[in-house]
Amino acid sequence: MLFLYRDVLKISLPLIDGVERAKRPHRLPVVLSRDEVSRVLAQLSGTHLLMASLLYGAGLRLMECARLRVKDVDFELRQITVRDGKGEKDRRTLLPASIIEDLQHHLTQVKLQHEQDLRQGHGAVYLPYALDRKYPNAAREWAWQYVFQARKISVDPRTGIVRRHHASEDGLQQSVKRAVKASGLTKNASCHTLRHSFATHLLEANYDLRTIPRIAWTQRRSHNDALHARFESRRARCVESVGCDLKLAELMIEQKTRREFNAKFAACFLLIKALPDSLSC
Repeated sequence: MLFLYRDVLKISLPLIDGVERAKRPHRLPVVLSRDEVSRVLAQLSGTHLLMASLLYGAGLRLMECARLRVKDVDFELRQITVRDGKGEKDRRTLLPASIIEDLQHHLTQVKLQHEQDLRQGHGAVYLPYALDRKYPNAAREWAWQYVFQARKISVDPRTGIVRRHHASEDGLQQSVKRAVKASGLTKNASCHTLRHSFATHLLEANYDLRTIPRIAWTQRRSHNDALHARFESRRARCVESVGCDLKLAELMIEQKTRREFNAKFAACFLLIKALPDSLSC
């Protein structure tokens, strides 16, 4: 009401005390166990299985997965760069090792489809921020193609250009909904539940709390922070995806034990070195 009178109706009101603004209630997210995630993924197949595996194994949001470009998948560094995520922020996340082979095979099929589209006079994709005017040929380059493309070529309602869009997010949502029902789960799980489960399972594995937000919610960085971003990407690559069940807790315990042993050994060495020659063995 205050906003209505002040900013819309332009009516000044007398001072009103004791009025509290409405607060958004906090809701607990739905989280699946590892066994439940496996049961849901077992009900999927084809492209939807690959997309759902990225939602869980890389912590991607639904539209981040649907709009993923070929150039943002780095098999060498085993990482995915998310462009223009929530709040127009970029971040790097890990690429699950268990789906690398399937994803490479999928991209091979997508590239064959792209080459066929080029021969038919199509093959251009939508480019954001007027990049199609700055780089006229970039829309037809392989690097800018969507990882998950639509099955059919359609007319872009905004420009009237005939081209292939990214895969429909509605299709994945419906497939996951059917998979949850077929797996016998009573939880109200959706595509975003896989992302919640990704972060929760990292926490359950006692992974570094500072690393998880950088994987899932890192902001866009400036060029001056390039070195810091490279360090964080290496830290993120050290995180083996929970989708591969790679025992993060055991790895951390092993590293901590090794560091403690090295520190104790160095302290004993300095202590022995500081002893007088008469007391040395």
